Amino acid sequence: MNIILLENIEKVGFKDEIVTVKNGYGRNFLIPQGKAILATSSSVKVLEEKLRQQATKEEKVIETANATAETLKEMDIKIKAKIAEGIKLFGKVTLSQFMLALDGLDIDKNFVNIPNAKELGKYEATIRIHRTITVTVPFEVVAE
Repeated sequence: MNIILLENIEKVGFKDEIVTVKNGYGRNFLIPQGKAILATSSSVKVLEEKLRQQATKEEKVIETANATAETLKEMDIKIKAKIAEGIKLFGKVTLSQFMLALDGLDIDKNFVNIPNAKELGKYEATIRIHRTITVTVPFEVVAE
C-alpha cells in the first residue's frame, strides 16, 4: 500500500514522503491516526505542488544538514564504558551514551543506528540527518 506521510514516523520515513507499507499498518494505524493519507493520483499531485513550493526552503535545510554532516565526520567520538573482563564491556554502548558523546548536536535519536558494541574497539554509527543525507560516523569505545 502506498501512502503519503503527514509527519515523521520512526523506521518508516519523513513527512511528505510516499512510502510503501503493509496494508494493515496503513489502514488500521497510520491513516486513522491522521499520520498518513492514501497515495491516490490527486493526492500525489497536491503533494508535488506543495513540494515545489517548499523547494527553495529545502535548499537552506540541506545546507545546514551538510554542515552538520561535515561536523560529525570531523568529530573524534570516544565513549567511555565499564569493563567486565578483558575487552568485554559491562553491558553495551547505548543510544543515550552515543547521543551524549555528540556534544548536543541537534540530531533526532530516532534516526541514529548504532551497532551492538559489547567490546572495546572502533565502530561505525549510521545517522540519517535528512531524507537525502545519511552519514556514517566512526566512534571508539574506550575503558572508563
